[in-house]
Amino acid sequence: MSDLGSEELEEEGENDIGEYEGARNEAGERHGRGKARLPNGDTYEGSYEFGKRHGQGTYRFKNGARYIGEYFRNKKHGQGTFIYPDGSRYEGEWANDQRHGHGVYYYVNNDTYTGEWFTHQRHGQGTYLYAETGSKYVGTWVNGQQEGAAELIHLNHRYQGKFLNKNPVGPGKYIFDVGCEQHGEYRLTDMERGEEEEEEELITVVPKWKATKITELALWTPALPKEPTSTDGPGQEGPGAESTGEPGEEAQALLEGFEGETDMRPGDEDADVLREESREYDQEEFRYDVDEGNINSEEEETRQLDLQD
Repeated sequence: MSDLGSEELEEEGENDIGEYEGARNEAGERHGRGKARLPNGDTYEGSYEFGKRHGQGTYRFKNGARYIGEYFRNKKHGQGTFIYPDGSRYEGEWANDQRHGHGVYYYVNNDTYTGEWFTHQRHGQGTYLYAETGSKYVGTWVNGQQEGAAELIHLNHRYQGKFLNKNPVGPGKYIFDVGCEQHGEYRLTDMERGEEEEEEELITVVPKWKATKITELALWTPALPKEPTSTDGPGQEGPGAESTGEPGEEAQALLEGFEGETDMRPGDEDADVLREESREYDQEEFRYDVDEGNINSEEEETRQLDLQD
């Protein structure tokens, strides 16, 4: 990640020092629109109030940097754009001469940061785009560093997890565009880089990824409309009824890839209840037919005896 283009440049207080052309109040203070050239070579053109830069104005530094925006009693405050000597620039909110609020920083290497600022540092929610790779960090910042829950998005996959001091830490997962996920965790390990005087060691922390689970590919297949089921005979179920609510091979493999997940998908319980009710209904219907048949047989037997008598 690129650092900020340069530190904030101090603006010299005027207090009637240097050349000035513009409006003044009854007390002789710079008040209203005016132009000033300071002894150090900086220039300011904009609004004044009681001798101080106040309102909209443009301050140009002799080294080429400039600020175009709002002032409050000689301090950059409100909306403003600062263009630094190296060509990087910040567009956004200011408070008490510092980047504060929401703003966008365009770095000299074409990286960008869009998000929240606090006392001149990236702080809060923000997105950092790496121009060279197209990757971007979307998440939390603390005092200028990547820290907290975030998502690191690459061209064909992404990582979701937590960060600490710009390093991923703890549980997380990689999500690949092909349809599978790799779950695991980052563990911070110390690596010895060399020795200083008095045998003081320089230690750098390196995160190492340990995968614990990989899900199977989840292939999408279009759902075909179901044909009408046949219910001609009692106790019979229509074509395909046996497969109702049962997961396919690909879905089953995906479910088995997640630990702690059950094999039943949403809606399977309802399908089982319907099948059970259907079977009970068919059995009752069958018993009713049998009983009815017995009654008919007895009547027919009685009728035959009467005829014989």
